[in-house]
Amino acid sequence: MPFPKVARTSLMLAGFAVTAIPSAAAPDGEWPAYGRTALGDRHSLLTAIDRSNVAKLAVAWRYHTGETEPAEKGTRPARLSATPIMVGNLLYVSTPRGRVLALEAATGRETWVYNARVDASAGYGDFVSRGVSYWADSKAPKGAHCAARIIAGIIDGRLVALDAKDGKPCAGFGTAGAVNVRVGLRNPPDAQSEYELTSPPAIAGDTIVVGSAVADNNRLDAASGEVRGYDARSGRLVWTWDPVPQDPADPAYASWQGEAAHRTGAANTWSVIAGDPERDLVFLPTSSPSVDYWGGARLGDNRHANSVVALRASTGKLVWSFQTVHHDLWDYDNAAPPALVDVNVGGRRVAAVVEATKSGQLFVLDRETGRPVFPIEERPVPASDAAGEVASPTQPFSSLPALSPVRLTVADLASLPEDIRDACGAALGALRNEGPFTPPSERGSLVMPSNIGGGHWGGVAFDPASEIAIIPTNRIASVVTLIARADIKAEQARKSGGERLGLEYARMKGSPYVLKREFFAAGGRFCTPAPFGSLHAISLKTGKTVWNVPLGTFAVGAVAGMVNLGGPITTASGLAFIGATPDAFLRAFDIADGRELWKGRLPAGARSTPMTYQAAGRQFVVIAAGGDGELFGQSDEIVAFALPGTP
Repeated sequence: MPFPKVARTSLMLAGFAVTAIPSAAAPDGEWPAYGRTALGDRHSLLTAIDRSNVAKLAVAWRYHTGETEPAEKGTRPARLSATPIMVGNLLYVSTPRGRVLALEAATGRETWVYNARVDASAGYGDFVSRGVSYWADSKAPKGAHCAARIIAGIIDGRLVALDAKDGKPCAGFGTAGAVNVRVGLRNPPDAQSEYELTSPPAIAGDTIVVGSAVADNNRLDAASGEVRGYDARSGRLVWTWDPVPQDPADPAYASWQGEAAHRTGAANTWSVIAGDPERDLVFLPTSSPSVDYWGGARLGDNRHANSVVALRASTGKLVWSFQTVHHDLWDYDNAAPPALVDVNVGGRRVAAVVEATKSGQLFVLDRETGRPVFPIEERPVPASDAAGEVASPTQPFSSLPALSPVRLTVADLASLPEDIRDACGAALGALRNEGPFTPPSERGSLVMPSNIGGGHWGGVAFDPASEIAIIPTNRIASVVTLIARADIKAEQARKSGGERLGLEYARMKGSPYVLKREFFAAGGRFCTPAPFGSLHAISLKTGKTVWNVPLGTFAVGAVAGMVNLGGPITTASGLAFIGATPDAFLRAFDIADGRELWKGRLPAGARSTPMTYQAAGRQFVVIAAGGDGELFGQSDEIVAFALPGTP
C-alpha cells in the first residue's frame, strides 16, 4: 500500500544508517523496563491469570514507602506514581523524594534502600517519580560491583547509577554515582522547581537517554528542553538534541519566527521515551513550547515541538520528526509514551510507532520513516483573535476514530441533569466555541478535549495477537481565558490552588496576558455530559473502534466514567489491567469485548501504570496506589495481587 499523501508537510526526515545494538527482548516472566521492554508496548506473555480465574485475584502483599505527608506546610504531597520494574527476583521502584527501593518480588520484603535526600520544600509542580531503568554492562567482569545498574532520574535534576544488588552508588559514574542534568542547558532554570526529572530514562545500548519536565506557563524563555544521551558506564555526556532549532541549516529553523523565537524554552520530553535497539533509534514525545497558551513570540509551526521525534540513539542525530499539533496554544503536549508495535496494514507488516494525543487523535507512523500508516488530513481550524497571535490555519487529524469528543454543542447538554442544564447552556453561549482547536481568547474559549486529554500520559497498551490498542481517555471540556495584564487586578480576589483539576492562574511572564484555566462547570458541577473518562480499544488491523467503555464510577449517583490519569497493560491471556481512577480500584477488562471482569480495592486512586511478572511460581499484578493528596486520595502503598496460593 503506498503511503497516503497529506495536504501539508508534518514530517521532517534526515538520512540514517542502521547500527545494530542489543535486542529489546525480555524474559517472559520479567518486567525489566517501564513498558516491559524498551519498545513500550506494555504487553506481558504471562497467561496464568486469565478470563476464567481473574475474579479470584486477592492482595498478596503490600509495601509502605513511608511518604505520605508534605515535607512542610504549603508544599504538595509526594505522589507515588511509579511503575516498578522486575529483574531476576527483585522489584525496583522509586519515590518522589528520591528514594530507590529493591523489594523481593514474591513477598514485597525490602532488600535495600537508596536515599537521594530530595529537598521536598522546593515547590515542585509535579512532585512525582514514574520509575527507574535497568542496564547491564556487557563488558564488566562477572560479579563486579555495578555490572548491573539501576538508573534513576531524581526530581531535582540528578541522574544516579546504583548497583542493582546492594543499591550503592556506582563510583565511576559522574561524581560519586551522580550527574547533574541541569548543567549546560541553553536556558537555565530560574528556580529549583522549574526543571525536574520525573520519568525513567531510556536505555539504548550503552547510552542513557533522558528528557526533563519543565514548569508550564511561567515565562516565555522557560528552561530549555534539551534531550541528552549519557554514557552508561561513566556518566559522560555523549550528545544533546535541542527541540528548538539553533542551527539555521536545520529545515525546522524557519518554522520558529520572531526575534525571540529561538530563545523559547520547554518543548521538552517529560514523558517516557521508547527505544528500538535493533534500529539504534529512540522515539521522543515532545511537549509544547513556552508558554502554552500564547505564541506571539514564537510564530510559525514550531517544528519538533509537539512532535514524535526519532533520534539515532548512539549519536542524538535527527532521523525524522512528525508534528501532531502545529503552533500549540492548548497545552496539547505529547504526554503519552510512544508504543513501538508491529501491525498488518493493507497486506504488509509495518514496524510502527503509536502515539495517543491530548487532542483526541491516535497517530500510527512508520517507525523507520515517520510517514503515516493510516491517513492523516490537514483540516482548517479557527483563527486567533488574541493580541499578537497567529494560530496555525490547519491542524492534523487522524483517519482513525477520535479518542474522545472534540466539540461540545448546546444539543450535547440535553443529557445533563435538569438543575444545571440551563446554567451550562448560558455559560456555553458566552464562550468562544468553534470546534476543535478553538484558540484561547479574552472572551474565554471552550477547549474540548481539555489539557488532560483525550489521550493522556497513561498512554497505549497493545495486544499483538489481536492488534488492538488500549487507550485510557478523558472526555471533559475546559475553559481557557486570556486576561490582559492590565486587567488582572480585577481577578486577584479569586484564589487558585494552581492544580490541573481545578481553577488555575499562570503569569505567562513576557506575554501580554495572564492565563486562567478551569474545567467547564456551573454550580460546582461539570457541564460536560458523562462519561468523563473511558477506556477505548481500536483495532490497528481494521482502523475501527472495537469497544469504548466508561472507566471508573462516581459513588454519588453512580455516574459511570471518571476523569482518569494512569495507564493500561495487556497480557497474552486476553486481559487488560488499569487503575487510573479516583474511585481507587485496579480493574481487569476482557480485551475482546471490554467487559469488566474484576476489580480490586486500592488504598487510594492509582495515578500510575501497573505491571505483571512471575515469581516463586505465581503471577503477580502490582500497582503503586499513591493517590495525589486531592481528588485521588493519599497513600504510600505498593499493592501486589495474585491468585490464591503460597509464595
